[in-house]
Amino acid sequence: MMTREKAAVISIGRIYCDLIFTGLDELPVLGRELFAGDLEIAAGGGAYIAAAHLADIGRPAALLARLGSDALSSVIGEKMKTSGVDLQFIDHSRDAGPQVTVAAVVGKDRAFLTRRAGSALPSTLDNALAWENARHLHIAEFATLHEIPDLVSRAKEKSMSVSLDPSWDASLIYDDGFLNSCAGVDVFLPNLEEATAITGHEDPDAAIRKLAEAFPTVALKVGGEGAWASSDRGIWHAPAHDVDVVDTTGAGDAFNAGFINAWLEQLDPKRCLEAGITAGSRAVQVKGGAPRSS
Repeated sequence: MMTREKAAVISIGRIYCDLIFTGLDELPVLGRELFAGDLEIAAGGGAYIAAAHLADIGRPAALLARLGSDALSSVIGEKMKTSGVDLQFIDHSRDAGPQVTVAAVVGKDRAFLTRRAGSALPSTLDNALAWENARHLHIAEFATLHEIPDLVSRAKEKSMSVSLDPSWDASLIYDDGFLNSCAGVDVFLPNLEEATAITGHEDPDAAIRKLAEAFPTVALKVGGEGAWASSDRGIWHAPAHDVDVVDTTGAGDAFNAGFINAWLEQLDPKRCLEAGITAGSRAVQVKGGAPRSS
C-alpha cells in the first residue's frame, strides 16, 4: 500500500549564525566582562529552525532565504546540509552576510543581539512559489513581510495557505498598520510579548480574542504557561510540559513547526496546540534552536 506523501512547507526568512552563550547567571552589563560556561555555534533564524523541526517531524520543508559568502555564512551553510531541509531555494549572495545573532541564555530566558545584512528578498522567490510540492508558506518574521509586502497575496495566487510568526522587532510591531499588513494570513503565531504589543492586552485570553478578530487561527505562545489557540470553533489553552530546560533558543519556532504540521493535517485546534507544545518542549532540552540531528 502506497503512503500518501505530505504536502511541503516553504519557510521564508533570514538565516543567522547563532552564537549561543549558556551557563550564565546574569546578563552582561556595560563596563564589565562576563564569562559563559559554554558556547554553541549553530545555524539560526526562525525560518531555518522551523523548517528543520518540520523536517525532523517528517514534513517536507524547503528553506527560502539568502545566504552570504563570508566565513560565518559558509559555516552555517555546511551545518544546514545535514538538517533534512530542502535547500534548493537558497539564494547565495555576497551582501546577504554575515548575519549574526548573539544569544545570552540565563535560566529559562534569553536576550538577543542581532545584525541583519542586505535585503530579505531572495532571487529564488518565484521558483519557490511555483514548486509543485508546496502547499503552505511559513513567514518566520514580520520584517520579511514588511520588505516583501505582496508575499501573502503571491502565495495565495498559488493556492497556498500562509502562517506568520511576527517575531520581535520594536521598529515594526507597534505600527498602527501592522494587522492590515498581515491580511490573508491563515495562522498567526505570536508570543505573549508580541501579542501584547499588537493588541495592548497583557492577559493571554484578552490578547487572543483580539487577534482572533483578524486571523482565522491564532496560536499564542506563553512560555512556561503553555499556549493558547483560537479558531472559529472557540479558544483553548494547553499547559507547558515539565521538562529540564537547557536552552530556550528556537523553542517558539519549534512550536510553530509542530502546530503547523498538525494544522496541515486538519487536526482540531487542541491537538495542534499539543503538537506545538511537544515540539517546543523537545527543543528546550538541547542547545541550539534546530534539532540535534542538524
